[in-house]
Amino acid sequence: MRKLRNNELGRISVDEFKEAEKTPIIVVLDNIRSLNNVGSVFRTSDAFLIEKIYLCGITATPPNKEIHKTALGATESVNWEYVEDTIPLIHKLKEDGVKVFSIEQADNSTMLDELSVSKEEKYAVVFGNEVKGVQQEVVNASDNCIEIPQLGTKHSLNISVSCGVVLWDLFVKLRK
Repeated sequence: MRKLRNNELGRISVDEFKEAEKTPIIVVLDNIRSLNNVGSVFRTSDAFLIEKIYLCGITATPPNKEIHKTALGATESVNWEYVEDTIPLIHKLKEDGVKVFSIEQADNSTMLDELSVSKEEKYAVVFGNEVKGVQQEVVNASDNCIEIPQLGTKHSLNISVSCGVVLWDLFVKLRK
């Protein structure tokens, strides 16, 4: 087995990314304080051809050297928008027919491995603050909560790790 060189990976250009058919997923970052986490979400969203990222509340926006450090240019490929208040955004997405899922540990949440999705629908996944999680108001406004099953002592994942797990799972389910 031999590692592939960068020029063997078949990477698309930023222009090709913008023209490519996107995975029908929107990422909403609800008050993320770490710029490295924001950059990581951009990079993961690029990997899975995510439609758009909404940066809400205190979440920093590009251009920013700390975001760029982990995004590695994905802020140029992935469509994004800043929205000050997450709640009106959630209502607007739902009005537009988007199913909104908060990624949170909550009563009656659906475990990620048990979640069924349809290729006919568009989804938004909301990731919350590193300490406080998704705002309760946002959880209340969501269609449901998705929980990542965890068996260890911490029952907590970094937001960028959670994003990678959730986007990969949805990407696979929507591409079947």
